[in-house]
Amino acid sequence: MDLQLGKKTGVVTGASSGIGRAIAKGLAAEGVHLAITGRRRENLHEVAKEIVAEGGATPVIIVQDAMAEDSAEAVARSALEGLGRVDILINNAGGSRPFQLHTAEETWNEAMTLNFTRHRQLTHKLIDQMMANGWGRVINITGKSEPDGINGAFCAKAAMHSWAKGLSREVGKKGVTVNSLPPGRIMSDQILRNYTPEYRAWQSEHEIPMGRYGEPEDLAALAIFLCSPLAQYITGTVIPVDGGLRRYQF
Repeated sequence: MDLQLGKKTGVVTGASSGIGRAIAKGLAAEGVHLAITGRRRENLHEVAKEIVAEGGATPVIIVQDAMAEDSAEAVARSALEGLGRVDILINNAGGSRPFQLHTAEETWNEAMTLNFTRHRQLTHKLIDQMMANGWGRVINITGKSEPDGINGAFCAKAAMHSWAKGLSREVGKKGVTVNSLPPGRIMSDQILRNYTPEYRAWQSEHEIPMGRYGEPEDLAALAIFLCSPLAQYITGTVIPVDGGLRRYQF
């Protein structure tokens, strides 16, 4: 299928590994000229080399800590300088933040900033030029809506879902779509740190209908389709990619 993405441009945050890396490589393979961002310079250069080796355009590399006060401004400025315009934004940076019942305000603020505020800020830095160009795609990699306890990341991702839905209603007539993808158990460095092989095997057998943890490419395939002109009538959605793990209906 021709996804009609040649000559488009895009920014992928958190592109140094896992889901972000898979999305970046997939978009580049479809002809998208990218700016890739993350904290780990060496990893970003590895991703860039892989993209070029597979026939993609040399990405713009932006080394940036999402917690820096000027992070959104710096990424938007560097991306626009390097690409000329930004058609696609993949908001992917973030991380789980499990909390105790009583957690310090600064800890809450860090979780909300990393998992919601910086994404919102970066999107609003780029959304006007998308609307002016009459075309844009915003894809948010979010999180589950069935928290096992208090987790700052899940609270932030719930805010992402609400904000993204509202944003989609504001920008749809300008040719911009906004969608959110909550991953299930997708293999990543974080998964390997947090879950033992024994637990992963048990959960795969007992809780995941597909019988396995997902790979980053399983989610990337949908993200890339949603970035394409073929997905022009899909907006404001929250689409889990979880192998059937979650039990909610919608």
